[in-house]
Amino acid sequence: MAGTNLLALIDDIASLLDDIALMSKVAAKKTGAVLGDDLALNAQQVTGVSADRELPVVWAVAKGSLINKLILVPLALLISAFAPWLITPLLMIGGLYLCFEGFEKILHSLTHKKEHSDQLNLPEGTDLVAYEKDKIKGAIRTDFILSAEIVVIALGTVQSAAFVSQVLVVSLIAIVMTVGVYALVAGIVKLDDLGLYLSKKHQDGLLNTLGMGLVTFAPKLMKTLSIVGTIAMFLVGGGIIAHALPHIEAPLESLPPALEAVVSGLVPMLINFGIGLLAGALVYLAWKYMVGPLVSRAR
Repeated sequence: MAGTNLLALIDDIASLLDDIALMSKVAAKKTGAVLGDDLALNAQQVTGVSADRELPVVWAVAKGSLINKLILVPLALLISAFAPWLITPLLMIGGLYLCFEGFEKILHSLTHKKEHSDQLNLPEGTDLVAYEKDKIKGAIRTDFILSAEIVVIALGTVQSAAFVSQVLVVSLIAIVMTVGVYALVAGIVKLDDLGLYLSKKHQDGLLNTLGMGLVTFAPKLMKTLSIVGTIAMFLVGGGIIAHALPHIEAPLESLPPALEAVVSGLVPMLINFGIGLLAGALVYLAWKYMVGPLVSRAR
């Protein structure tokens, strides 16, 4: 009898693990759409620090990201169980913040073009220690919003499952996404060092050519990721706002199938970007001319 119960328990555990693996696969596919934006944003957030501080900064942000997940996973599960109506407004606030941050970055790049030094592309007299801390804090804040979206998407795929399955799947996705994103970010920021190592170790041949190519390619990649990361802020933030306003995407559903196949990917992206840019401008103006002065007076 005891042996039968043990076999039944093992069978139940195996079935649960199979279900979790299947649900995790579905959740990974759903959250994979955010992964590209997450990667671009986080790689962009850690640019501008000295070469010897790149990995420590990535590690600091990765630890902050894990702390974000430790806060967000139980919080999302609690909200989903007791106040599911709160998820959309909270995501909207996060989306508006991303749009605001993206708009602020554009304004900063336009107004500070001529004030940069050659070494790290920073204004003259910048306190590098304070700058690095601000970079880490800003990256962790941005990661919090992206992590919230990933957690909510993952939770949405297992909403009808048992609570234990929800906890395991969402936790697994959170951990895998964090490790995957920051491992890739670490690899990207050290591409130039790898290229330099290869070009010095091999004076000629294919590896030397590869090394020199990486040295040339890495700065261009980082610059591209900086631009893509800013665009991603509007895409992610605008996408969150657009999903809360279902009538925006309704006209796309009435298009002919052939035309819908062509525009189904591009048009929503342009809509999200436009909404994100407009929302960022409005939030920036509201902060600069209404909320900011009120906060200053209150202090």
